[in-house]
Amino acid sequence: MLGNKTGDDMKIFSGNANPDLAREIAAYLGTQVGDAVINRFNNGEVQVMINESVRGKDVFVIQPTCGPSVNDNVMELLIMCDAFKRASARHITAVVPFYGYARQDRKARGREPITAKLMADLMAVSGITRVVTIDLHAAQIQGFFDIPVDHMPGGPILADYIKEKGFSHEDMIVVSPDLGGVSRARKIATRLNCGIAIIDKRRPEPGVAEVMNLIGDVKDKICIMVDDIVDTAGSLTEGAKALEKFGAKEIYACCTHPILTDPALSRIAKSNIKELIVTNTIPLPPNKKHPKITQLSVAPILAETILRIYNQLSISQLFEE
Repeated sequence: MLGNKTGDDMKIFSGNANPDLAREIAAYLGTQVGDAVINRFNNGEVQVMINESVRGKDVFVIQPTCGPSVNDNVMELLIMCDAFKRASARHITAVVPFYGYARQDRKARGREPITAKLMADLMAVSGITRVVTIDLHAAQIQGFFDIPVDHMPGGPILADYIKEKGFSHEDMIVVSPDLGGVSRARKIATRLNCGIAIIDKRRPEPGVAEVMNLIGDVKDKICIMVDDIVDTAGSLTEGAKALEKFGAKEIYACCTHPILTDPALSRIAKSNIKELIVTNTIPLPPNKKHPKITQLSVAPILAETILRIYNQLSISQLFEE
């Protein structure tokens, strides 16, 4: 870790999406969140007022494009960055821990938009010169941008928490809930020094998942299910049921982005999942907290990334550390 090598020409700002995370990052860096006010005009349009000079500064804007008001958070980010551009900021880095619309990354059927690409274009046009994000739903979304993207992994944070439980690596197995998540699961399995299993499922309709088969042996194992997003928790809880049928001893689940739309909480509460471990890329309001849910902070990894960008040092070394 670098320590707090910041300067007067670094500025941290936050939208309304996750101000607690922004304050945590600023505290880690030994600074404060900049003075900006984001309100609404009477007709609902976003009003941004930057109350300090950013001329010639390196500006970092902390703003996940998450719910409950995804579009409001997107517009706040774009309008803030336009304001910084017009106020002559030297560099504008958007720190977007959760990248909204990432699941619309291709045309699955005719006449569908590729909204993840549209988002990338809007960010570049707004004046953003660099993007920092965590666990994109599809890593190739980086290629949608014509500006640098630092794609940070959430897996190490989750894996290190699991390590602290003291499970023997012979007793553990990491489970990918679908074929698309195998690469993510393999990286965490490597960090935990254990095996991997894959749930083979199909989606007869959006939001509905049916487990068809299991690749790997989970009998008498502590299963660690790994995904990037938990939304309605249907896939997660159905996968946990299947693992129990195949003889799993205990089931834990890890995901980076806790969207948790209804009926996610009730499904998790009734499930055989012992603990769901998530991060604070998306804030958890009181009505989305539950004794089974543990939330870990991404502030240290984002703060270190900001330091390395500011000091023009290697980002890839953070992966190694």
